[in-house]
Formats: sequence, C-alpha cells, structure tokens
Amino acid sequence: MKERIVVGLSGGVDSSVAAWILKEKGYEVAGLFMRNWHDTTGLLQSECHWEDDVMFAEMVAKKINIPFHFVDLSEQYKKRVVDYMFSEYRAGRTPNPDILCNREIKFDSFAIEAEKLGTDYLATGHYCRKDEINVEGKTIYRLLSGKDVNKDQSYFLCQLSQKQLSNVLFPVGEMSKKEVRDLAARLKLPTAHRKDSQGICFIGKVHLPTFLQQKIAPAIGEIIEIPAENILQISDSEYTGNEINEEFLRKAVAPYYLNPEMGSVIGQHNGAHFYTIGQRKGINIGGYREPLFVIGIDTFNNILYVGQGQSHPGLYRKGLFIKKGDIHWIRDDMVMVDGESREYMVRIRYRQPLQKARLFARKEGIYVLFNKLQRGITPGQFAAWYDGDEVIGSGVILA
Repeated sequence: MKERIVVGLSGGVDSSVAAWILKEKGYEVAGLFMRNWHDTTGLLQSECHWEDDVMFAEMVAKKINIPFHFVDLSEQYKKRVVDYMFSEYRAGRTPNPDILCNREIKFDSFAIEAEKLGTDYLATGHYCRKDEINVEGKTIYRLLSGKDVNKDQSYFLCQLSQKQLSNVLFPVGEMSKKEVRDLAARLKLPTAHRKDSQGICFIGKVHLPTFLQQKIAPAIGEIIEIPAENILQISDSEYTGNEINEEFLRKAVAPYYLNPEMGSVIGQHNGAHFYTIGQRKGINIGGYREPLFVIGIDTFNNILYVGQGQSHPGLYRKGLFIKKGDIHWIRDDMVMVDGESREYMVRIRYRQPLQKARLFARKEGIYVLFNKLQRGITPGQFAAWYDGDEVIGSGVILA
C-alpha cells in the first residue's frame, strides 16, 4: 500500500514542484489549500489575493492529477497569529508572523486537517531539509538549512518541535530556486512563472500603519533626536569571550538607556506602535544632513527616538536577551543548563548572514553576545542559533 502524503499547495511554484516530485516517487499525493485571512484592510490592492492563490493551486492539482482539498483556518489564524501581532505592536515590539504562522498554523492546525485526510506525512515547499539521527536509543529529527543559501527558509521554521518535524517532508530542500523554476517550466506547471508571495504570511503585502489601526488607535507623540555622542556603546574590543560577568552581560544587551533628556524634540508622530527599530521611511522630517532612523520606541510614553545616519551607534548592539519562557530548543537533547555557555552561529532576521556569537544560559534566560556589533536588533523578532547547517534552537528577543 502506497504511503499517503498531503502537500500544502499554496498556489506558488515551490509547493507545486514539491507535489510533482512526491508523485513521481510513487507516493499517493493529495493537495490541500488553506485560506487564512478574509479582511482586506490595509492590503495593497496591486497584490494577488487568496482567490488567485486557490485558483492556481487547483490548476496545479489538475495538471499533475492529484485530489484537491480546501480548508478555512481563518479563525485559528486570527486568534493565534494576528491577535499576537497586535499585542506585540502595542508593547512596542516587532513580531515575526511568518515564524508564528509556521509553528501555530502550518505545522499545527493545518497538519491536523491533513491528518483528517488519512495522511502519513505532510509536505511543504520550504527550502530546508530534515534528517534523523539516533541519540542514546532515541530518534532525533534535525532541521537543516536548504541547499540554496539564497533561498534557505530554515529560519522561518526555527520554532518547530520534534513532534512537528517527525512527519513532515521538504521535497525541494535539496534544490535551488532556479532548478525549481526550470523544472516547473519544463513540466508546464501553471505556477512556473508566478511571482513569489510577499508581505505578512497569508495576508499579503500591507500598509502596516493602516493594518494596525484596526486595533491600535493613532496617538500623537514626540519624536526625539538623540545625537550620536550621547550614546554609550560597548566596542567589539571589550568582549573576547573570556571571564564574562553578570554586569557585563546586562550592559551588553542594554548598552544604552534612552530618555528625553538625552536629546531634543524635533517633531511629532501618530503612534510609536507603528514603527520598528531601524526604520527610515515614515518619520517624515527633512532638513538633516543624513537621513533619520528609528533607534528606540517607548510605547508607554508614546515617544519615538531617532538618530541621524545609518551608522548611528544607537542602531548597533553587542548582544540580545531572551527570557526563560521564550527559549525554544528544536534539539531538546542539547538544552543548555544555567551557567553554561556555548558558541553558535546566530541569525536575527531572514537572509541575514549567520553571525558568530556565544550564548550564556542563566536562570533568567539566555544572553547572546556577538563577536561583532549587530545592526537593528529588534525586540519581538526571533534569534535562531545554528550548529553548522542545523538549527538547534531559537527565541523571542526581549531586549
């Protein structure tokens, strides 16, 4: 009896090729499309909506002759992803809905729907790989980066668990994007030349302030410019990785404390919640020799802190902190104990080159100290740590 695999058909080229590969290998394949969003508030109308996605997904299913199914998960998506987004923006943090969507929807709610179809495995079009090893008699599933370093999506899956990885397949993980496109063109798949989706996972490209104003009211506040010389920063030379004490760790993850006395008011904004660290557009204040960038957000007092130039020291940090409850280990056999430190390669945003760092486990959480200053460390985003091409764990950046 053939093993049955449900492929998450999104209407894009990657999942289309994944479905074809699995059918060619002799599996019994079915396609499942999920609708996750209804509201078009803030959506840029030039972007394709879900109606286009489901049409392309169904066309692919017909082309490769597999059953096609549809499920609406918009209620779960709103509760577990969108509501979380709003709460994080209210708190002055910038969430990553794509990572949350994978953990809470694609590999949870969606996987449950796939199981109802009697599947043995769930497959997606992610550019990553999986293998398994045996550790002391126990099977451990490893999440590995995709072979195409320019399209590697392992970062987006950094919150998956061993259970979630146990029955998932990534058929295009060994391929490059060009190989996927070329194969789709040779097969004359309807999605062969379709553009990759952009924006918030399953919502699309949005005008963020308009989208957030559904739940967060605009509020006039001050924009305060902080001169570069008023920022006290740890230099690269101050950290060698030896004899780290608690005071240094705290200083490294919070090297400066912004307050109104450090600078001067230069304008107003419509709500600190609508901005993110490193943002340039939307400040709307001219007349400066260099462009202004957001270097700090105080949602409690509704203050936006900015600095001149992309090299402003307020944009750079030596480290970050993840509180205990927000630490996630994919490899639960490699959990760090309090007082332990390890060297890993760390990524704090998608497509960022991996950065050398040392992790310090403490009772309150994990401190991550980088070998080099990092630009735009953003509370609410995820830091993921790698051992070679394997994702070991991740966590939500608190500071």
